[in-house]
Amino acid sequence: MGYQGNPCWYELGTGDLEAARAFYAGVLGWQVADAGMKDFTYLLARSGGDMVAGMMSLAGQEAAPPPNWLIYFAVDDCDRTAGEITRAGGRVMRGPADIPGTGRFAIAADPQGAVFGILEPDMDGMSAGDVARAERGEGAFDQAKEGHGNWHELMTTDPAAGFDFYAGLFGWTKGEAMDMGSMGIYQLFRHKGTDIGGMMGLGNAPMPVWLPYFGANGIVEAIGRVKAAGGTIAHGPVEVPGGAFIAACTDPQGAWFALVGPREHAG
Repeated sequence: MGYQGNPCWYELGTGDLEAARAFYAGVLGWQVADAGMKDFTYLLARSGGDMVAGMMSLAGQEAAPPPNWLIYFAVDDCDRTAGEITRAGGRVMRGPADIPGTGRFAIAADPQGAVFGILEPDMDGMSAGDVARAERGEGAFDQAKEGHGNWHELMTTDPAAGFDFYAGLFGWTKGEAMDMGSMGIYQLFRHKGTDIGGMMGLGNAPMPVWLPYFGANGIVEAIGRVKAAGGTIAHGPVEVPGGAFIAACTDPQGAWFALVGPREHAG
């Protein structure tokens, strides 16, 4: 299907669910509500009417990781892709398993250890319009909308091997390779001809990791909201090729995320 390899969901695991709800509502303007799942609290965030992210508590989980954002990529066959991940040297950490009314998912790590999710949408539970939007790559990831996923950055010990792994799974192709001097090469990658992210060396990251960028209309104002809500700005605002500005941040619980958009609010 046309959505294979498309970023389709962003999921926050946090140590304080209510604090996270308030933080991201304030910073990104999300409307956050309980999903109504039985025996499990899962919050759903909307932006401009689109479902863009989920939030859940890490409390009580065995060997729970620190607070983190997880990026999911759409696949047309979760079980087949899970098998391909294993054969390519990755590791399936959870699943494949069903989410009633949503689809079938798995959580995996690539050969270098960066964690990501895959999701096979439940086509039977989707309207014709939703199927068409999924085919177009619209939804949680939309580079034209604030509050949505806009960019995806892989920091890894072996960017070349990382690209080969994900290209094999998702059909991604290489975009421009940008020389960042002492930081090495920043390799853009494309889905269906559109640049959707970049891969680079480990930099200051303690381990291989995916970092989601959310769109913000006015990075300077957004940075002010992050600080006012108790978050931290680790880097930025910095201009990137194309004229956009970025900022790398942590929320009050320590989960990393980034913002991208114009420097000042654009009407």
